[in-house]
Amino acid sequence: MSYNPYSLEGKTVFVTGASSGIGRSTAIECSKLGAKLIITGRNIERLQQTFERLEGEGHILVAGDLISKDDINSIIKQLSPLDGVVCNAGIPNTLPIQFIKDDVIQEVFGSNLISPIIITKELIKKKLLKSGSSIIFTSSIGHYRPTSGNSLYGTTKAAIEYFSKYVAKEMASKKIRCNSVHPGMVETPLIHRGNFTEAQLEEDAKRYPLKRFGRPEEIAWAIIYLLSDASSWVTGHSLVIDGGMTMR
Repeated sequence: MSYNPYSLEGKTVFVTGASSGIGRSTAIECSKLGAKLIITGRNIERLQQTFERLEGEGHILVAGDLISKDDINSIIKQLSPLDGVVCNAGIPNTLPIQFIKDDVIQEVFGSNLISPIIITKELIKKKLLKSGSSIIFTSSIGHYRPTSGNSLYGTTKAAIEYFSKYVAKEMASKKIRCNSVHPGMVETPLIHRGNFTEAQLEEDAKRYPLKRFGRPEEIAWAIIYLLSDASSWVTGHSLVIDGGMTMR
């Protein structure tokens, strides 16, 4: 086999939110580079579609709702020692502050922030992270430039970025790395189910210096870098992948 520092051969990688979008692409691309995948998501039908597209053998599918502590505990019990973790599950939210309700706060914070914190805590507590392993949290560029209606989503993504730095600091002595990725707008089914028309999305894409939104696999490739031995001296980093949108 030719030399490839980005290879994931022999690594076991756990991906949350793998039923669609960035999570699905991450799982598929990791499998192409030799990883054994353990994937989870709420929608069993879509998760199965991801599972069927994985290359190689030995992959595991575990359905569950990460807002549920019982489901988290059930998933954790089925995990083997891990070389990589991608906490990608999350939900968007666009709502003016005055219309925010308690149940929406619980749902958005539960999915985007609390569940990845609990998962990380349990993986550490149960010693399921191998020495040399890598944790990646999917954040966003959304909190770098606050926009109206984005307060809950942006706040959770800002918080998960800084949580990743605390994990990196505390786990460095165990040779466990932790980083976050910060995508701009990415072409996933999610953006077409939102509050924007196709014309508005086309106009928004023009604001990016590269004049387009990202593709899910482009985020997956960045995540693979952080999972691989190619990034073995990278921890506590926030990797922006946004077509130049936030450049100064």
